[in-house]
This record gives sequence, structure tokens and C-alpha cells, in this order.
Amino acid sequence: MSDEDEEIDDDAVAAEWAAMAEADDDEGDGNDMAAAMGIDRVLDQGEIDSLLGFDGDDGGEGTTTGVQALINSGLVAYERLPMLDIIFDRYVRMMSTSLRNFTSDNFEVSIDSMTSIRFGDYLNSIPLPAMLAVFEAKEWENHGLITIDSNMIYSVVDALLGGRRGNAPMRIEGRPYTTIEHTLVGEMLSVMLNDLCGAFEPLSPVKFELDRMETNPRFATIAQSSNAALLIKMRADMADRGGKMELVLPYATIEPIRELLLQRYMGEKFGRDSIWESHLANEILMTEVELDAVLDEQKMTLGEVMEFEVGQTLMLNVGQDADVDIRCSGVSMLKGKTGTVGRYKAVRVERMMSIDERLS
Repeated sequence: MSDEDEEIDDDAVAAEWAAMAEADDDEGDGNDMAAAMGIDRVLDQGEIDSLLGFDGDDGGEGTTTGVQALINSGLVAYERLPMLDIIFDRYVRMMSTSLRNFTSDNFEVSIDSMTSIRFGDYLNSIPLPAMLAVFEAKEWENHGLITIDSNMIYSVVDALLGGRRGNAPMRIEGRPYTTIEHTLVGEMLSVMLNDLCGAFEPLSPVKFELDRMETNPRFATIAQSSNAALLIKMRADMADRGGKMELVLPYATIEPIRELLLQRYMGEKFGRDSIWESHLANEILMTEVELDAVLDEQKMTLGEVMEFEVGQTLMLNVGQDADVDIRCSGVSMLKGKTGTVGRYKAVRVERMMSIDERLS
């Protein structure tokens, strides 16, 4: 290759580099200058959203930042409570029997899912029309919520009023629930809450009482919108009829028994072992300890102590009938009287000292 061809190639490369530099300058001189000076570049909101996987578009009503999307996320991460699975498995079995007797129909209840959700998101997701029952947990001083959909309401009312089996209940939309429907569903809710008390009783006795019934989710607010809640979705089948029921317990409601719900099985002692406790107690009772019988105590200066000589006699300010303080590791435990047994000096225990006397 000749020198002239090399000069032409160099000119082309230089022109290309100049064009690239111009394009970089158009995008932002501040970032290039910061990079040239060795300073970390600050990402703008668009780049942050891109890294977090958000496109920044919420349908034209405004932009949703990545941070806002994380805050408003409906997913709730909460600790696993193993005992709840056992409790609600027991609950659906008890409720199947109770509602079968209540409706005189083949009633089967099963759990579809058990998840955590924000309470506000749940209220916004309730399909209407529905009936919402607010109940109170007396011992826990908080509330819970049961939602029964319209299919379930019409099925129960149809069964209680003698509807024929094999015919789907008539569903009339666009009208409020009647007094009869409210009354019959209220009776069914009393049965459900009674079974819920029985399901929790082996773990922690609690009384659930129906507080009120609502048809508007706004009037059934029992917790703040951002609070986490436990959602149990249940399905009830009555031959070819049935519907859905949902039980919502805010985590604040079950907080008083959270330690019990962390158990893996009923009666778990969280590391306590009664056998080893009994063995340890027996060994402690067999332990040998040293007792000190204190006849008298006197306060002296260090100078007086330094003047002690071998053979010097110390006078004690006690009489023959004075109490002797018997101590273990410096703690007063017993009171006694001095005496003699054969050729030994002895102390007869008169009484045990109370805890208040030991601490004084």
C-alpha cells in the first residue's frame, strides 16, 4: 500500500471519529465530562426505570416511576405461618359438616388458595354484587372479614327455602339483597364463625362474633389499605349449585398468636424439652453447694486491717441467742441458732428467708 492510500484511510478514520464525538456531544456533554474526569455518572429516572424493568407508561394518565411501582406492588412478602394450614384444614372439614346439617344438602367446602395481599388491593378486587360480613375477634381485639359472592348467596337461600335439587338457582342482578336473604345468610355466617372458633380453640381459644353485614366494600374497611392481610379463598359445592367464600384476616389481627402460628405441629414447644427440663431440675437438686454461717459483720478502715497481728482476738457483737445468717454465694438463704452437737459447733435452721429479705 502506498503512502498516499494510507493518508486517505487516516483521513476517513479521523472523520468518522469526529462524527461520533459530535453525536456524543449532542446526547449530553455533562456525562462525557464526568466520565473523562473519573466521576461516577448519575442515572436519570428513565434509566432507573429501564433497569428495574418498568416502561414508565400507565395508560396515558401519567408516568409511573420505578420506585412508585415497587411501593404500589400488590405482592406482599410475609413470613410463613405453618400452623395456619392445619387450622384451616380443620376449619373446612368442620364447616362442611355444619353447613351440611344447616342446609340439609350435600355441602362440600374446599380451600382454593391461601395467599398474602394488601387489604386495599383486596377490597378493589371484590366482584360485586357480594355480601361482606365484618366479624370481631374478642380476645384479639381486632376484626376480620368474610366475603360471600352472589352465587353462594342464591344457592344457600334456594336450599333453605326448599328449592329443587338439580335446578340452578335463579340469579337476578341489579337489585339489593332482601331482608330474608340477609337473615338467612346471617344464620349461615353464625355457623361459619362458630366453626372458626372451634378450629382455633386447640391453639388459642378465641370468640368470633358477627359485627355487621355490608354490600359496599368501602363500608367494610377494617384495616388500612397498605396493611398486609391473609386471604383464604374457599369454594362450596352443593351438587350442581355452589359459590365462593373468602376469609380475610389482617396480620394485625393474628399478631397476638403469631408465635403459636409459627409452630410446625400442634403442641410444639419451640426448643423446650420436658424430659431434659426434668433431668436438669433433678441434677440441680443434687448439686453440692457451700454454705457460710455468718455470726457478725463489722466495718473497719483499711488502716485497722493492716494493723492486724497473728494471735489477735476479734470481738463479735453477738450474744448466744443471736440469729446466724446462713449464706450461699453471698446470698442470705436461711436463719438459724448456734449450738453444739458432740464435739462439733452446729447451727440449727430456724426459718427460710423470703425473696424480699434476700434482695434487701
